[in-house]
Amino acid sequence: MNERSSVAELAESLRREVERYPEGRKLPSSRALMERHQVSPGTVSRAIAVLVAEGLVVSRPGAGVFRAAAFAAAPGGPAAPAGRPGDLSWQEVALSAGSGPRDLLAAPVFATLRVPPPDVIDLNSGYPHASLLPERLLATALARAGRRPGAWDRPPTDGLTELRGWFARDIGGHAGPIGAGDVLITSGGQGGLTVAMRSLAAPGSPVLVESPTYSGILAVIRAAGLRPVPVPVDADGVRTDLLADAFEATRARVFVCQPLFQNPTGAVLSPARRAEVLRIARAAGAFVIEDDFARLLVHADAPALPRPLAADDRDGVVVHLRSLTKAASPNLRVGALTARGPALARLRATQVVDSFFVPRPLQEATLELVADPAWARHLRTLGAELRDRRTAAVAALHRELPGVLDAYRPGGYHLWLRFPDGTDDDALAAAALRAGVQVTPGRPYHAAEPPAPHLRLSYAAADGPAQVAEGVHRLRTAYEESAG
Repeated sequence: MNERSSVAELAESLRREVERYPEGRKLPSSRALMERHQVSPGTVSRAIAVLVAEGLVVSRPGAGVFRAAAFAAAPGGPAAPAGRPGDLSWQEVALSAGSGPRDLLAAPVFATLRVPPPDVIDLNSGYPHASLLPERLLATALARAGRRPGAWDRPPTDGLTELRGWFARDIGGHAGPIGAGDVLITSGGQGGLTVAMRSLAAPGSPVLVESPTYSGILAVIRAAGLRPVPVPVDADGVRTDLLADAFEATRARVFVCQPLFQNPTGAVLSPARRAEVLRIARAAGAFVIEDDFARLLVHADAPALPRPLAADDRDGVVVHLRSLTKAASPNLRVGALTARGPALARLRATQVVDSFFVPRPLQEATLELVADPAWARHLRTLGAELRDRRTAAVAALHRELPGVLDAYRPGGYHLWLRFPDGTDDDALAAAALRAGVQVTPGRPYHAAEPPAPHLRLSYAAADGPAQVAEGVHRLRTAYEESAG
């Protein structure tokens, strides 16, 4: 059992135990917990930290760990709380003057980040399982980065020149149209999306999106006070005939797309439509935000990948977004936006006002990571592991739920499942959780009413092909239950 699963299991065990304690009762000592659960001191301390963060317990150095609640102070125990909480109802009035409840906007994003209990198979998350991440390589890169000259000095606001140059070559090629001066280092992909939306579209204006599309894109658009307008996707990517109509009808100035292994459908934009997207956007005087989130998640059996749209763009139409987070670690929040002309100046101004810059140690660590020969080996291993999980998922779906999966592509981390009309995908996802597997309902991926019920199944977070197959079996159980 790896350390992360041990921490999660111990935290869940302690969570159940603490619920039976009276308020203020002291938990067993760390030594007692180590002996009882046969775990290391580090596992105990991390599990306790989880409960502290959840507000279930309080830790008092030299005294111990106690169930959190109001209780009288005891010698050596935690201090008594100051008193009852004040009346917080006034906040509803104060917050109602704003743009609406943000928790509703963020709900789909919270759902994608939710960590299921240890007995639930995770077929929801977009982050690869911990065993697929290069933790030793990251630790080495971070240690080397900390010793680099100037590693703790303030970085340039656009990012380290060397790192910007690496992204420029990786996106546009050595002789491509993108140079280091066209790159802005961002805080991961989601941070880059936020900067791009707030920079390129005026508040209240329409933004064209693929339909369906990544729910985090819709959340960013709405949080920025913008209005998403859906453009349908088929097996060859966005339908360019409808894209032209949407630009004409809305006068939008931004179109957001994922041309490679689109989330959630997995579609890859066809060669003919690639040129059409650029032509249509240029004629409309609009930007194309290219979210190239899955390029490093290509499977071992995939054919050669098409170039990014930005690599074929000479007129500054494409604002390209790339992140290393999914292939490296959820904690390596380093990405890049590429743009040219006044658009880059606008992006730069938005980011510096919001966050100044991306921390230099993270940028230095990223340089160490991508320069290490082991990085390329890691990507090959990751591609092989994702292929095996996808193969297991496809075989299990054809066996357990025939007809729900249409086409798929050898890249990314998810499959888009179509269920019969009349299926309630929210209810099905809830039934799946009761059956011991976590999946994502399709409704949050649509900017308007969904045309059909879907689930998104992600196989990257499972710990192997066998667990993927078991997860699909549990999904079948849930479907049979929900279908009566």
